[in-house]
Amino acid sequence: MAIIAFRLRPRAMFYQIPSFLLDVIVGLLGGACLLRLYMQYHRVPFGNPLGRFVFAITDWIVLPLRRIVPAVKRWDLASAVAAWLLVLLKFLVLWALMGALERWAILPLVSLIGLLQLTVSGLTALLIVYAVLSWVPSASSMLHDLIARLAEPLVRPLRRFIPLVGGVDLSPLAAIVLLQVGAIVLGSLMTTVFGMGR
Repeated sequence: MAIIAFRLRPRAMFYQIPSFLLDVIVGLLGGACLLRLYMQYHRVPFGNPLGRFVFAITDWIVLPLRRIVPAVKRWDLASAVAAWLLVLLKFLVLWALMGALERWAILPLVSLIGLLQLTVSGLTALLIVYAVLSWVPSASSMLHDLIARLAEPLVRPLRRFIPLVGGVDLSPLAAIVLLQVGAIVLGSLMTTVFGMGR
């Protein structure tokens, strides 16, 4: 058994390392594309360090897609499609490493669920930063205002139902809890879709 485990360990490592690297790269690039979409929808200015960074790492894929994917009102669909294509490419590479390309038919749906999971992760991170900055009075006012403009649309509806408790706003915590519930649902849905592809 020890010999078998030793032989299988390099195979697992051969998959885990590319999987980790792809998660980081696609998380950064795909998350930036989604942030670009979100900032443009809420008309948040890009003339700040975060906005310039988002443009710098997403222009290479978003601008060419805009030639074939038009915007719909305030929705920059090219950014959404760019994020989806990045997630699809990640799963395509991972499935190629696993030798599971025969299940390509479910790849678009798996990638869509993966995109939603990335969205949930990004919004959760945004709310955590928003909550932390609210407790750090020395934080940059520009950074605080920027994060607040992005996070307020998520927490504002919850404030109608969640009163202040001892002067503390619990709406960011409630939003994070709801997002994690959504993450659990998406994880279950992903498992179901993988089962359908067998």
